Amino acid sequence: MPSEPHQNHLLIIEDDKGRREFVLDGPVYSIGRDPKCDVRLVSQFVSRRHATLVQLLNDNGTYYYRIVDGNLKGRTSANGLMINGRKLQAHDLQNEDEVVFGPQVRAIYYSLKRDAIMTVPPDEFDITLISPNMIGDPED
Repeated sequence: MPSEPHQNHLLIIEDDKGRREFVLDGPVYSIGRDPKCDVRLVSQFVSRRHATLVQLLNDNGTYYYRIVDGNLKGRTSANGLMINGRKLQAHDLQNEDEVVFGPQVRAIYYSLKRDAIMTVPPDEFDITLISPNMIGDPED
């Protein structure tokens, strides 16, 4: 059976609350200090609506995420985004990209690609019989 590619998108957040993992599979995520944000950052140094993640489709049917500074209405955050050491307004996330939102507040993005394995339940009658002659004498 042919297998189809499967992706898992993870965002690991480190902030004043510690380390948390978010599995990304939705079309849009708000990131910031506001309790209403999808990904809440716990720090006085980040904006209420610091960034937005948007899911976009690749040509091959898989998808990726773009991070945008601020909200989708064009309002940017106070401190901006540092992505892999560069200050950027928007960036198409790649595996292991580091996003710094402020002092001691960062995220690492993981795009894990693997082949989906088609699993079927084992056949209850698929058994192998072993004859006692097939087992060698341990003293040989």
